Amino acid sequence: MAPGRTRDDRKEQQWRRWLAQWQTSGLSVTAFCARHGLSPANFYAWRRTLQRRAAPPTPFVPVQLLADAALNRALEVVLTDGRVVRVGPGFDAVTLRQLLAVLREERPC
Repeated sequence: MAPGRTRDDRKEQQWRRWLAQWQTSGLSVTAFCARHGLSPANFYAWRRTLQRRAAPPTPFVPVQLLADAALNRALEVVLTDGRVVRVGPGFDAVTLRQLLAVLREERPC
């Protein structure tokens, strides 16, 4: 329904009746609409609208965001040989790539 428009309860009840009749009719939407002089586009729109109105409201879960919590923690890179590189917040990505390249070339005794 468009904002600012009021619900027409009689129209809604009529569409509820038509939808109930369609469900028990065994007809396709196209055939049912043709028989009752209805627009298939309106039929689908009203079916969607009434399904939404009948659906339970979606629950919301409160979320607490911590300001930059993830950005203020150090990162750890664990190499395959068990060595660990800890990187603090604000690290330089180019320098880290160079460090990892050196460590890859270097083999511990």
